[in-house]
Amino acid sequence: MLNKLRTRIDANLYADEDAALQALIEQAALSPEARRAITTRATALVRDIRASARPGLMEVFLAEYGLSTDEGIALMCLAEALLRVPDASTIDALIEDKIAPSNWGKHLGKSSSSLVNASTWALMLTGKVLEDREPGIAGHLRGAVKRLGEPVIRNAVARAMREMGRQFVLGEDIHKAMKRAAGMEAKGYTYSYDMLGEAARTEDDARRYHLAYSQAITSIAAACTHADTRQNPGISVKLSALHPRYEVAQKDRVMTELVPRVRALAGLAKAAGMGFNIDAEEADRLALSLDVIEAVLSDPSLAGWDGFGVVVQAYGQRASGVIDWLYALSERLDRRIMVRLVKGAYWDSEIKHAQVIGAPGFPVFTRKAATDISYIANARKLLGMVDRIYPQFATHNAHTVA
Repeated sequence: MLNKLRTRIDANLYADEDAALQALIEQAALSPEARRAITTRATALVRDIRASARPGLMEVFLAEYGLSTDEGIALMCLAEALLRVPDASTIDALIEDKIAPSNWGKHLGKSSSSLVNASTWALMLTGKVLEDREPGIAGHLRGAVKRLGEPVIRNAVARAMREMGRQFVLGEDIHKAMKRAAGMEAKGYTYSYDMLGEAARTEDDARRYHLAYSQAITSIAAACTHADTRQNPGISVKLSALHPRYEVAQKDRVMTELVPRVRALAGLAKAAGMGFNIDAEEADRLALSLDVIEAVLSDPSLAGWDGFGVVVQAYGQRASGVIDWLYALSERLDRRIMVRLVKGAYWDSEIKHAQVIGAPGFPVFTRKAATDISYIANARKLLGMVDRIYPQFATHNAHTVA
């Protein structure tokens, strides 16, 4: 059964999108009454969230500088790129490249927040300082101001980016993250911690990430006080961080070297009574990830443990097949598996990669509406598998929640 399902998954890598979508539409069909109820519920959710607390600074800032604006895109690129730049001269060049060309003046006075408006002033003035367009004595004076001001600008931008990062990252390390999470946990919330980082490029990278995951699991274990794994915090693991050649061409090496590492981490999580999720990654690694998951979960040392989980991306055309395969695996092993359904995190790169290699289609749905339909259809599928699957759902969309 598992082999047949894997064959179907592999065959649907570049499935006809319209045909796949039609099947999902039938599975996700909603009556007019259900649609009206969902709209009412989603509206109420948004209204309640907006009324329950004042929007934070970052929410107001992003409302003005959204990703639909050139300035918003420039700020997001700057925030992401600064994390990777080690030296001052490159940081200065990066700031100049992203801030100087943008039209900050059009945002002046538009926000409801005085602090955001002040930030707009700062960005506009920074852009003026960094420009190099004026000739003659004015240009020389501006050059002097630019050289003197660069350290100040660099520090100010770095501090602003750190504050922006706090809105999306719980803490710089697991201890800070758990400390910050304590308030919400006291209200009954639980967390699945994820360690941000790039894929391992070297064996040293992989060993360092493995050690970091091990230490994180040990730290989180102290907060696992419930007998039910679902009531305890958990951790998500990125397979590409644990092996420098996590690719199909190196399958033999991956199965020999990566599987024991993942199995060791899973053993620590089992002993702690916490959830342990395998993060979803790019489509061309899906088949390999299923091989690793099957090998790890089949190990006798993990028998009887229901805390192992897998993240499934609804934008992937093979999501439904993966869920069927996980259900069949749980039946064969006589245990439950956690399955976390998400929308998907690599859409842009998946589309570009398929175009670059001249693929006959795309491994992901090309329209957002199709992903939403896939999410609803697969959520229904998961809710019909609760005898073996513990469904988990992650989305920012109030309509999807409703």
